Amino acid sequence: MDREFAAFVEARQHRLLRSAYLVCGDHHLAQDLLQGALVKLALRWSRVRDGDPEAFLRTVIYRDAVSWWRRRRREDLSDDPPERSDSGEDVPNRLLFAAALRRLPPRQRAVLVLRYFDDLTEARTAEILGVTVGTVKSQASAGLRKLRDLAPELGEMVGRG
Repeated sequence: MDREFAAFVEARQHRLLRSAYLVCGDHHLAQDLLQGALVKLALRWSRVRDGDPEAFLRTVIYRDAVSWWRRRRREDLSDDPPERSDSGEDVPNRLLFAAALRRLPPRQRAVLVLRYFDDLTEARTAEILGVTVGTVKSQASAGLRKLRDLAPELGEMVGRG
């Protein structure tokens, strides 16, 4: 295996897995999405490595998640929270936030994860999801509003959209 590819995967896999989990709400599906994306990246590594391989992975993960939603036609929510960090100071809020996030429609959830967890621009989010910047803006606004409705106790953790 290419050492550069292995180092790239080692450095980014945990964060990408958390992003995939936040988008799909199912730990096993998130693992499958990431694994499938890594296989696709490995097959194209020689062409992608000098560009932005992380952007390639994110695009594959989110597009494959959308394909899965379309095939499934309904959400399969999981009660399992994502991996916990060593710091337990804000666990109740994170669990409440994750539960509320899982109750959002898939597109709103994907937009919020890409924009605020992955810290991508509106344009990059639109490109990954294959939608317009206006759709990203409206889905982000609607998603934040719904999060505030679902979990008002989070207060300012859920910003204004």
